[in-house]
Amino acid sequence: MTGFSVIGDWGTSRLRLFRVEQGAIVARRDGPGIGTVGREAEAAFAETIAPWLADGMPQSITLCGMVGARDGWVEAPYADCPADVMTWRQAAVRFDWRGASLSIMAGLACEDGDGIPDVMRGEETQIFGALARDPALAQGRHLIVLPGTHNKWSLVEDGRIIAFRTMPTGELFALLRDQSTLGPKVELTDPAQEAAGFAEGLARAGDAQLLQSLFAARAMRLRSGRSGDWALGYLSGLLIGCEIAEISVTLGDTDGVVLIGDKRLSARYAQALDARGIASRKMDGDGCALAGLGFMGEVTA
Repeated sequence: MTGFSVIGDWGTSRLRLFRVEQGAIVARRDGPGIGTVGREAEAAFAETIAPWLADGMPQSITLCGMVGARDGWVEAPYADCPADVMTWRQAAVRFDWRGASLSIMAGLACEDGDGIPDVMRGEETQIFGALARDPALAQGRHLIVLPGTHNKWSLVEDGRIIAFRTMPTGELFALLRDQSTLGPKVELTDPAQEAAGFAEGLARAGDAQLLQSLFAARAMRLRSGRSGDWALGYLSGLLIGCEIAEISVTLGDTDGVVLIGDKRLSARYAQALDARGIASRKMDGDGCALAGLGFMGEVTA
């Protein structure tokens, strides 16, 4: 029987495992996120991978993401920036799991000019994967942005991640949408209204402060007949626009931004960047994550 290895991205909300045989991904298994299972991670992993174990143990298992957090399966260290791919790989935690070699990749840490620390887990895998997929990114200076719950604005220079800033815009949007009086408690039904709200939120972010503009998400529904879909888009556009306006002050000169992540969210960031005259291009988040874990072949399953 052909031997196989397993690579996976285990974040807060989901586990994705990929079975690799002879340089190709031939199967995929999905499981619960670390945020759900916590210290029961090993049991959840064993249950998710069980159908594959009927063929024998993998030759190796490599996992990245929140699986290596303090409240994950096994804590992996943070490698300090500046860090290249070898520095990052060497910081991984490796141990035997039922006879298979299992590696949990490290996160990255840095400090800003005021000594305030910042950390990431999982995004570094996508960044190093992007450098592997596009070797031009490993030369010179580049700004790589990973939109998500906690957005990472990462400065890469000659193949090293020099520094990064985390902007918790996605988490703030979720809180305002679900747990505040500003966000409508509705499911999106009219994408056109939501897109119009997003554009208006972006425009408002260009010439107003965040706190001054937030309440309009509620007041415009009460007094101007705007829909809940419009309000969802408005909150998203306002937050993303203010994020880019805030961080642009610290970016200095840049010839563009590389966006890695979900296609829809990356498109929103591209729209917001374009509104400020900043060019961008998008790379597939899943493809970059797999490349960061060492897989450069074709996905056949």
